[in-house]
Amino acid sequence: MKLTNGLKILLELNKVRITVLVTLTTLAGYVLAKNTIDVDVILPLLGIFILACGGAALNHFQDRDKDALMERTKNRPIPSGKISSNWVLFIAVVEIVLGTTLIYLGSNFLAAQLGLLALLWYNGFYTPLKRKTAFAVIPGSVIGAIPPMVGWVSGGGSLADPHALILAFFFFIWQVPHFWLLMLKYGREYETAGYPSITAKIGERQIKVATFMWTAATAISALMIAVSGLVTLMFFKICILIAAIWLIAVFSKLLWDKTEDFKPFHYFMRINYFVLVMIIVLSVEPLLR
Repeated sequence: MKLTNGLKILLELNKVRITVLVTLTTLAGYVLAKNTIDVDVILPLLGIFILACGGAALNHFQDRDKDALMERTKNRPIPSGKISSNWVLFIAVVEIVLGTTLIYLGSNFLAAQLGLLALLWYNGFYTPLKRKTAFAVIPGSVIGAIPPMVGWVSGGGSLADPHALILAFFFFIWQVPHFWLLMLKYGREYETAGYPSITAKIGERQIKVATFMWTAATAISALMIAVSGLVTLMFFKICILIAAIWLIAVFSKLLWDKTEDFKPFHYFMRINYFVLVMIIVLSVEPLLR
């Protein structure tokens, strides 16, 4: 029973659903750079997963005071008393060291540096910044661009390659509406915990327009991938086009339907569906050329 509880706590500390998604974007970068998938991908993927788990655990440690004040997070391991903050810090450090080491052993020093850059950006920059400004999500979204680059470098790609920049740009742009919508969903709780709130800065109409604009930018950046040469098979280009049109159509309702109550989580899930489709396309298409 204790082992089961310990595993549940570890899974929650490591925010496994998020860290798995991070790992999948790394896989996409690797496959795109190498045009194949082989055993060499195992260590970099395992490393980025464990490193991301370490960053998630460290975030639990950093946000433990605010988590205790929010309904959504008060039952997290530290504020609920399931585990001490010192143990969480220890777990985070072990995972960070282990994850970075595995990336280095499975790839190279540059990939390990990029992994640490993602950690520093998330835990050292974004996490403190979100306590200062409601718009921390924009610079903070750089985090999303880095794991695919770890995969790209691990697959033998160069960061100077324009294709790498286009790939990174897409995953950066997507993170903005992703985080933005999540903050909108829990806006009142963030306010209660003392975080700056987007809803306190701008009106609902402006929020809807901004959400649509960032989402449209996500769709356009996906189309850039389709025409850049990263994806070459026509079937998958059409898949990206259809997905981009669907995404814009779904979010355009924010502009013309003034009577609809804004439901951030509804749109949050749909942009995540879109990105999941993109990850599948980017991971599978190079294998079928």
